[in-house]
Amino acid sequence: MAPPEKKRPRQSESMLVADTDAKSPASEAYRTLRTNIQFADLDRPCRSIVVTSTLRDEGKTTTATNFAVVSAQAGARVCLVDADLRRPTLHRVFGLSNAEGLTTALVDDLSFAKVAQATRFPNLVVVTSGRIPPNPAEMVGSRRMAQLVEAAVSEFDVVVFDTPPVLAVADAVALAARCEGVILVIRAGRIPNALVRRAIHQIEGVKGRIIGALLNSVSQRDGYDYYNYYRYYGGPNQRA
Repeated sequence: MAPPEKKRPRQSESMLVADTDAKSPASEAYRTLRTNIQFADLDRPCRSIVVTSTLRDEGKTTTATNFAVVSAQAGARVCLVDADLRRPTLHRVFGLSNAEGLTTALVDDLSFAKVAQATRFPNLVVVTSGRIPPNPAEMVGSRRMAQLVEAAVSEFDVVVFDTPPVLAVADAVALAARCEGVILVIRAGRIPNALVRRAIHQIEGVKGRIIGALLNSVSQRDGYDYYNYYRYYGGPNQRA
């Protein structure tokens, strides 16, 4: 008789490593990311943060969700927003309804607090994408979006936006112009430096503030035993 098939973890379980494996090097890296951002500039703290990448499949959503979780675990009131209006994911990660969300807030003139959904993590709420619109970049870059971001930072300690990759579409760059900081996620050994530099130039071209880069999938053979999967490079003047 064949052995029973091993049960695959649900997407939420495998992605939220800060909760399921709190002592892992990856979880520690997310806590380091949180701490570094808190102390990067005490005179100009970042409360609205875009998490993006150069291209697809670099781990931006994983970074956004785990960063939000560890920030909430530290006592901050966190609002995690699915601003990827092309390939939304957060409703599946947290097992939430996507009937209403960011697009609802934009169209119906509602605050994030009105459309946010509670999660099993204290202090953490999620604004899912809502219905996918025909014009994502225009909605994300709208004046109404700027008003929502400004209002959100008065209601929450940290607002984290999961956005599409920079070089794929214009959405992340448009939102970077509205927020106080950008975390650029880079998959080690996959993305050429020239493309990373192009992504940085696009963000800086709209006066976006890159507060750090998270390099993930780092080989354990590079000698960094403690941060063997993720390394964080911080500071407002850091370059990937």
